[in-house]
Amino acid sequence: MLTKKQYDLLLFIDTRIRESGVSPSFDEMKEALGLKSKSGIHRLITALEERDFIRRLPHRARALEVLRIPENMAGQRAGGDEAAPARPDGPRISRPGSPSLSVISGRKGDGDGKAQREPNGAAAHHGGQDRRIPLVGKIAAGIPIEALENPLDMIEPPSAMLAAGGEHFALEVQGDSMVDAGILDGDIAVIQRRDTAQNGEIVVALVEDADATLKRYRSKGGAIALEPANENYETRVYAADQVSVQGRLVGIIRMY
Repeated sequence: MLTKKQYDLLLFIDTRIRESGVSPSFDEMKEALGLKSKSGIHRLITALEERDFIRRLPHRARALEVLRIPENMAGQRAGGDEAAPARPDGPRISRPGSPSLSVISGRKGDGDGKAQREPNGAAAHHGGQDRRIPLVGKIAAGIPIEALENPLDMIEPPSAMLAAGGEHFALEVQGDSMVDAGILDGDIAVIQRRDTAQNGEIVVALVEDADATLKRYRSKGGAIALEPANENYETRVYAADQVSVQGRLVGIIRMY
């Protein structure tokens, strides 16, 4: 399953190669996806490579080969005979016996505290006596990794962790950059979905609409700092429009 940015980049590369026979430059990809720097493109290409959607051709500059495409992208290829099926804002998954869930997107302004709903009306957050929340993937407590993907499972955290009326999701922590805040590799982070944060809160931050990370949030003078809680890692500073808050940490679940 691809993130929205990975999907968009794969479609752009595939279309450009089919039209011109040459893969686009990093600058062209950056402009097409509206990213601020080429580092985000490097990360997206690496993610597509690791998932065997593309490969870099050796000894050739700007040489990428598309190996395969998602089924719902086939109709969007240049010269395709069929219209592409409508694509949702994010990947969805339906599990037997559980609700269909919408993944969290990187768009600002969509965190209004209301659950996104599927056509069947099932909410993506706990309601009534059902305290189950979706485990939507892994989050980096270290170097940012790709953005959130499809729900993997449902978990039931203690009710004290869940704010009344809020939407929540869970992420498995990878890395050790937040150890001094008591957050360890392998922990399950319970997140309340929000699109704003107060200084000092630990948040899920989406960087350049491509990479998600768990860090302490600081905002000052039009810049946002994402602080680790480990002296071996450096604080990273971004322009305000490079970072979107996805939620704040409300609890940690640890297995022994």
